[in-house]
Amino acid sequence: MPPAPIVIAHRGASALRPEHTLAAYELAIEVGADFIEPDVVATRDGRLVARHENEISGTTDVADRPEFASRRTIKRIDGSEREGWFTEDFTLAELRTLRARERLPDLRGTAHDGRYGIPTIEEVVALAASAGVGVYPETKHPAYFASIGLALEDPLLAALDATDGRVFIQSFEADNLRALRERTGHPLVRLTAGPPPDVEEIATYADAIGPHKDQVVPRDADGRLGEPTTLVADAHAAGLLVHPWTFRPEPGFVPAGMDAAAELAAFYALGVDGVFADDPAAAVAARAS
Repeated sequence: MPPAPIVIAHRGASALRPEHTLAAYELAIEVGADFIEPDVVATRDGRLVARHENEISGTTDVADRPEFASRRTIKRIDGSEREGWFTEDFTLAELRTLRARERLPDLRGTAHDGRYGIPTIEEVVALAASAGVGVYPETKHPAYFASIGLALEDPLLAALDATDGRVFIQSFEADNLRALRERTGHPLVRLTAGPPPDVEEIATYADAIGPHKDQVVPRDADGRLGEPTTLVADAHAAGLLVHPWTFRPEPGFVPAGMDAAAELAAFYALGVDGVFADDPAAAVAARAS
């Protein structure tokens, strides 16, 4: 019998606490997540912190901090212009003075704004190790960070040396994963979105695929789940695990005619090997039903 699919707490229990805070990760562990997921970006002094993006105005109070007003800038990252405040322009000590905010306040409220700081990757790994859960980091914009002299790979691998627990390392950038393949035995995950991915090619450098869930089951014109694609079977045939993203509990993210539990159950029934969930308690419950 195949192992039960894993529950990956996407940015922690991010439906209930501000994402990428120790509080979000702690709650995810409490409700039974198998892995906690930190996205990693670099500071000016070469430390790695847990943020979904290096632009932090949407997830911290930096815009309200007059001492940092002059650091607002525009940068071109991965082909797109972005405006705001960027982690690589701050030391770790400076980032430690900021407070986390809810990224989706209209959906999830602001009750926890200002209560938590920004953790380092070392702190997230230590938390996972102490709780006996896995850690599933994503390298964010690795080519960009390498281009400015702040490559993510060495500090990430050094941080992961502190745990004997399960690890997956994920990225949207194939070149980043190919480079990591030469340097680590940790399982690697290629994240994908859009057109069907070439699973045979991905299998040459990765151990798993993290597809957008619409690549597994597209939605029809009415927003309902359509017919599943062959992606799960194709990936398994190529020797890849399948961990689709992202399952969120709010109605705007759930297929029409379903609740979050029914959506998760539908994907579990397709034989996926894990799910990225903003509400890991819901994913754990659906797996048990």
